[in-house]
Amino acid sequence: MALVTLVGYPACGKSTRAAQLVAQLPLLLPPHLTSVVVSDESLGIPPSAYDDTRLEKPARGVLFAAIQRQMALDTVLIVDAPNYIKGFRYQLYCAAREMKLRVCTVRGCVACSAFPNLIVVMDQIYVVATPALCREWNATRTDGRAYTPATLENLFLRFEEPSSMARWDSPLFTVPWNEHVPAAEIADAILSGTVKPPNSGTLAAAKAPSDALHVLEQTSAAIVSAIMDAQAATQHSGGLVTLSLPAGLTVQISLPARSMTLSELQRFKRQFVTVHKKAITLGTTEKGAVDWGEESVANKFVTYLEEYLQS
Repeated sequence: MALVTLVGYPACGKSTRAAQLVAQLPLLLPPHLTSVVVSDESLGIPPSAYDDTRLEKPARGVLFAAIQRQMALDTVLIVDAPNYIKGFRYQLYCAAREMKLRVCTVRGCVACSAFPNLIVVMDQIYVVATPALCREWNATRTDGRAYTPATLENLFLRFEEPSSMARWDSPLFTVPWNEHVPAAEIADAILSGTVKPPNSGTLAAAKAPSDALHVLEQTSAAIVSAIMDAQAATQHSGGLVTLSLPAGLTVQISLPARSMTLSELQRFKRQFVTVHKKAITLGTTEKGAVDWGEESVANKFVTYLEEYLQS
């Protein structure tokens, strides 16, 4: 249904905002919708993972995988993590669109930044607080989730603030520090916001049948054999002939008025199989629209042969 992403400086109060949403959203949403929080803490990702970019990258991968597993049309998924990188927020945005989730962003007021910004990716929350407040709150943490001073300063410098001009951060709600989270507006965005279609690049290509390679090889070999028989029957006069294939299939092909050798036909067959074998194994050609049945493969191979034989 919705992906709610909390964004902000480390130790700015994102977890507090997540708890507020978990408490308020059930009162505003239909009972069939459930709220789930995915956080660094719930996944066992320590603050020390952000000490080094080599450690941060796999930690972010664990977070993204957990988000994808929890995405569902009956779930309001709240992501309580730094999410400070614009590219990562865009990655979440694309994943949410693929699942047909709604998008909106809640942002705290920078000028009045004693609280975090709420960003809602398909419902995303951005939490804003000044670096001074974050340093103070981080120093007083007693739950073992405090960042080292060096990591804290590094994350401040690398933080990429959300913008209403970016489609993955909009629509953007601004929340001053002395006002309540607009839970009603967020719930409305969850229920009635625009559901954007998935990007074509994120659509999963349909998998070819498990016997597609076998059908491709056997059908093209049968056509080669049938062409050799047809040439013998017509004494290499060429013209339109009907080829009889196994399983009762028949296809027509225009043969040239010359003798084609077996090695020539085998060469065309290998080229055809190589091209289509790649499409089968990668699953990226024609967005999965290829029919890998015997009749379809036979017609494609005949068309392929006629194009080359007539050139």
